[in-house]
Amino acid sequence: MWPEQKGAHVLQVAPDRHHVTANKQDLKRKKAIRIATWNVKTLNVKTQPEKLENIKKEAKRLGIGMLGMCEMRWIGAGKVQSDDYTIIYSGGQNHEKGVGMVLDKEHSKSLKGYWPLSDRVLLVKLSAKPLDINIIQTYVPTADSSEEELEKFYSEIETALKHCKSFENTIIQGDFNAKVGQGCSNGNIGSFGLGERNERGDKLGMGNG
Repeated sequence: MWPEQKGAHVLQVAPDRHHVTANKQDLKRKKAIRIATWNVKTLNVKTQPEKLENIKKEAKRLGIGMLGMCEMRWIGAGKVQSDDYTIIYSGGQNHEKGVGMVLDKEHSKSLKGYWPLSDRVLLVKLSAKPLDINIIQTYVPTADSSEEELEKFYSEIETALKHCKSFENTIIQGDFNAKVGQGCSNGNIGSFGLGERNERGDKLGMGNG
């Protein structure tokens, strides 16, 4: 079943602030996880079914276990199965914007829940050792968007963060529609960027809107 259907079941996640400790055996058993994010421009499975197949093929070739996607342009929100992959999506009422997450077979088993906040923000929670993983997949409004739309987006990010435990591994990724440029900033931007940072890049580096 594909995203045009209504009433997709969504697992909700509740905020929790309990502390946890990790023993040395858990740390020794940790396994590398490859996480990525792509802007796919569109993913219409009815008119272009080959695009989804190509994404799965490339994810497998590159060994990506968790792949975030922007501009899926699927309607509604929910979860579907495609071969050995689980696809979680969060869209609007029209075939615009939309974010999603593709999990391979192994990482699909670790899915604890997901929360589609809007067609620009999706929170996915996965069980992992020694600490669980939260992935917030985003698609930031473009430069010609209104300040109201931008503030709404950052408010949704804050809402997603409130549903993540403070001690867990939380990743915010996606298409930020910003130029971060060279040089570190506030611990949020690393030292391997290119070019000059623009206003959106400054806001991103400061960690707020």
